[in-house]
Amino acid sequence: MTDETSVIQQFYNIVSICQAEPPAGGEGSNWYSYVIAHGANTINGYRQGDLKAVTTAVKKIVAQLNERQFGQVNLVPTPKKAIRK
Repeated sequence: MTDETSVIQQFYNIVSICQAEPPAGGEGSNWYSYVIAHGANTINGYRQGDLKAVTTAVKKIVAQLNERQFGQVNLVPTPKKAIRK
C-alpha cells in the first residue's frame, strides 16, 4: 500500500529579507540578508543594493528554484561559434 500524502510538493519561499552588516569580505553599504525556505531546509544569503532591488533579485532566485524543482526549465543551447583556421 502506498501513502499518497508522503509525496508532498513543497515550494521554495522567502522567509525574510533584512538589512544587515556586510558579510565577511564584503565591502560597502546597503547589505541585506535573506532566508529562503524549502520545507525544513533553508538557504541563507546576502545581496547588496536597495531593498527593492534585493527583493526583486531574491524573488527571481525563488522562481528559478521552483521552476527547476518542478521541471519547468527550458534550456536553450547557444550555437557554437565556428572555429576559423
